[in-house]
Amino acid sequence: MNAPGRTIGFAAGPAPKNAIEIEALTLALGGRTVLSDVSLAIRGAEFVGVLGPNGSGKTTLMRAILGLVPPAAGTIRVLGATAARGNAATGYMPQVRGSLADKRLSGWDFVASVVNGHRLGLPLLDAAGRREVAWALDMVGARELASRPLAETSGGERQRLLLAQTLIGRPRLLLLDEPLISLDPAHQQAVVALVKSLQTELGIAVLFSAHELNPLLGALDRVLYLGGGHAALGTVDEVITGTVLSRLYGSTIDVVHVNGRIFVMSGGNDMEHDAHRHDHDHGGHDHAGHDHAGHDHAGHDHGGKNRSGRAHRDV
Repeated sequence: MNAPGRTIGFAAGPAPKNAIEIEALTLALGGRTVLSDVSLAIRGAEFVGVLGPNGSGKTTLMRAILGLVPPAAGTIRVLGATAARGNAATGYMPQVRGSLADKRLSGWDFVASVVNGHRLGLPLLDAAGRREVAWALDMVGARELASRPLAETSGGERQRLLLAQTLIGRPRLLLLDEPLISLDPAHQQAVVALVKSLQTELGIAVLFSAHELNPLLGALDRVLYLGGGHAALGTVDEVITGTVLSRLYGSTIDVVHVNGRIFVMSGGNDMEHDAHRHDHDHGGHDHAGHDHAGHDHAGHDHGGKNRSGRAHRDV
């Protein structure tokens, strides 16, 4: 999916060492500081899980990387250039809620609708455009969905079509905002495996935000955990520790490993978890649509606690 008015173009030359470089970044929305003085780098070909509680800034950070939320301070560089709206080398899947805008569309038309950055109506594709749509569908194993109306697809199948949309233009960076919401565990595993396969085969960087760490285990290269306006980036063993998370949350946190799963425990604060709950980042989120490289398709662009003694949260 490309910027409006541009045709499909594939980036030439070697990819930058880092897909994202953030230096002393502060993000603020509505007078509230979401992230403060964050510096980090995402390598050019790695799978990074973005985790943190509701309101920690996961969606806001992705929208800032897209150039949709200006930094209050600091800088963001994406694939060697200052973050700016309309970067065709970045693919974005926003949070999708409810029904897609027009379920009468076939899978093919749904993916084709974002070729050349079209906002309204279906583009008239040339041979190159048709090959690109076919390639994207094949990459996500969705060729059989090409002729099927969206109304006749499952949630997992629609996620594959949304992933196909993000691949149009063959981006070097994918930003996937909560793609596992509303999926059952089997479909969650399938989506994570598919994204990891794409990331590895295409040699690209992926930021994959989620409420839960456990579905991502085995796919992650590193994890970016946001909390309290701060960020911690590293391997799972480096970041998902009581010491690091206690600093981010500002309260005592214990990390417990049980049968290959990881649980974050809070003695005093109920870190209630619900994998199907909206992640209200206070930075806005997109509904029933797809904003790729800073422009919307068939949807809206709004930018982008209980107490129970000792409770647990499945990160």
